Amino acid sequence: MRKGYARNTVVLDSISRGSVFKRGVCSKNRKNMLPVDIHDKKLLPTNSKKNMNRNCVIYCRVSSIGDRQSNERQLRDLEEYAKSRSLIIAKTYEEKISGAKKNDERPVLLECLEYCFSEGIDILLISELSRLGRNVDEVLKNVMLAKEKGLNIYFQKEGLSIFDDQGKESPFLTIFIAVLGTCAQMERENIQFRLQSGYKNFREKGGKVGRKPGTVKSEETKRAEYKEVISLLRRGYSVRNTARLTGFGISTVQRVKNHFINTNDET
Repeated sequence: MRKGYARNTVVLDSISRGSVFKRGVCSKNRKNMLPVDIHDKKLLPTNSKKNMNRNCVIYCRVSSIGDRQSNERQLRDLEEYAKSRSLIIAKTYEEKISGAKKNDERPVLLECLEYCFSEGIDILLISELSRLGRNVDEVLKNVMLAKEKGLNIYFQKEGLSIFDDQGKESPFLTIFIAVLGTCAQMERENIQFRLQSGYKNFREKGGKVGRKPGTVKSEETKRAEYKEVISLLRRGYSVRNTARLTGFGISTVQRVKNHFINTNDET
């Protein structure tokens, strides 16, 4: 055996011939060498996937519907990150909705996830954990769903992802989400408590809350305004599809359904 070769090692100088030869214990010439498929994954470097160009999707979210908040900063930072990691941006999603909304009330996020799953996207880039949601249960649902589908999610601010470069699950992300999400939920409960306390104090001093007299819409006005929504719901369209077709918000369509459809069904 030639000095410097170990048993069953790969002879790299034969790769140019289209195959690799594995040297046996008593091999002294190339005739006794066994051909090995060069496309065998076992022969590839362990970090080969890391160096391959992968597809990614960017998701950005702000809470304000108007022009007061913009996704521009999130989008710029994530595009720079993708460029630094040689990631190919397949698509970008931008949403303006409260992070406290449930998953089924966020059509852009649902569309984004569905696209990632159906198109086999490697990684979903999100600016920070709160952009995915502020309710710990809803965030965990999305993370677990992505984990089951094999979709990696990277949170730039926290520097955490579901899987590492070797494809192994990160044990810290679930713990981090639970702790951070619980803190965020506690803060929201504190805000609600302060608001209720303020309302109570305002009423005790003679103040009145709620809409001014005359501003509440009549039954006929509501029925006329949401005529198309009611029609689609009665024809069996889902709340999400009805909202998309009519241009109304999902929460608005749900209220119309509860008021005009569900009530009539019960009666």
